[in-house]
Amino acid sequence: MENNKKELNNSFYIENYGCQMNVSDSEIVISILFKNGFFLSKNLKEANIILFNSCSIRKKAELTLNNRLEELQYLKRKNKILFGIIGCLSKQFRDILLKKKKIDFFVNPNSYKEIPNFIKNAIIGKPYIYSNNQKNETYSDINPFYLKKITTFLSITRGCNNMCTFCVVPFTRGREISSNPYYIIEECKRLYKNGYKEITLLGQNVDSYKWNNMDFSDLLNFLAPEIPFMRIRFSTSNPHDMSDKILEVISKHSNICKHIHLPVQSGSNKILKLMNRKYTREKYISLIKKIRKIIPECSISHDIMTGFCNEEEKDHQDTIDLMNEIQYNYGYMFSYSSRPGTYAYRKLKDNVPHYVKKKRLKEIIDLQKKHSLFRMKEYVGKIQEVLIEGESKKNNQYWYGRNTQNLVIVFPKESYKIGQFTYVKITETTSATLIGKIYKDVKK
Repeated sequence: MENNKKELNNSFYIENYGCQMNVSDSEIVISILFKNGFFLSKNLKEANIILFNSCSIRKKAELTLNNRLEELQYLKRKNKILFGIIGCLSKQFRDILLKKKKIDFFVNPNSYKEIPNFIKNAIIGKPYIYSNNQKNETYSDINPFYLKKITTFLSITRGCNNMCTFCVVPFTRGREISSNPYYIIEECKRLYKNGYKEITLLGQNVDSYKWNNMDFSDLLNFLAPEIPFMRIRFSTSNPHDMSDKILEVISKHSNICKHIHLPVQSGSNKILKLMNRKYTREKYISLIKKIRKIIPECSISHDIMTGFCNEEEKDHQDTIDLMNEIQYNYGYMFSYSSRPGTYAYRKLKDNVPHYVKKKRLKEIIDLQKKHSLFRMKEYVGKIQEVLIEGESKKNNQYWYGRNTQNLVIVFPKESYKIGQFTYVKITETTSATLIGKIYKDVKK
């Protein structure tokens, strides 16, 4: 669906920054714009409107976006292209971009249905004033335009109530609201009938899903039998809300993937309290042990933030010790950056020097690489079911896919196709990728 006629002012291009939730939101925005006479361009130089789906979780994400806007200003000046930002963005950064006229409009995550009006007003150089009173927008009445054709994402909760002191999400996305379970189940069934092989249920804190008397474990238990040959993943979990009931449901259904992303952020009780994480180191480790008992084959990944306010070397070593005890399959690691509007920004001091943050982060990353290699080696010689998702970036004669534990596997193409399930025997590994050969086909 492309349109190259710039004078119509109705072709748009979209770039995503940040988390999976942003990808899901972009699919909603695309659908809304299609219904209002806009066209998606595959080439940003042929579009009249460029949308940047932003992320404000870390300062680095804002710097990346700012650099991209600077890089493309020549297009804005030369071709009179409109620049719009959607998604999570701090008010401070948004106001700077608008004042400097680097962008023409901004649409927050609860106002996507109004984006055609923002664009139409920007075309005539008139700001669109929209006071959004809809605090519980789930977009359940919008059928997203899915960008991927084999696997995809579906948001089931939006916003967050946890108020971690470092996190801007409650301020940019609002408080928690869950989607109607009947919409979720019907949308997953529709995707299943249309050939999708995997769905990832999304939320800032997916375990806190609640609709009347139905919680997340109930939703999974209802959904799994409705799409028996479609894989179900979910992200992200908060350790505070992960229940035994959820673990039992994951264990019960073969099509619910055996992987849990469980952010810990820090191994220090002092830092966890300052972060308002609502669990202790001891409770977190106890939860990990419970997961491994109920779902022995489950892989576990993490988020770890280093250099938070008042973090001392002892706190850092607590995190190192926790990592050594758990030995995660993989993780996402980053250093703390203060976010305007958060409690930490207002009440705490970002007092860990940059060079110390950098040193600690390197230690954490190096240790995780060691643990990842250890965990990957456990799969050598084993046979894994893999969903073929695409061509390997390093070798076009190989496919890549993932197993139920969300680990990437590459193997020779032979006569197989994207979207097929197959069995692969693992013959070797790196710290990030399993390598194998076809064992036998699985018809699903």
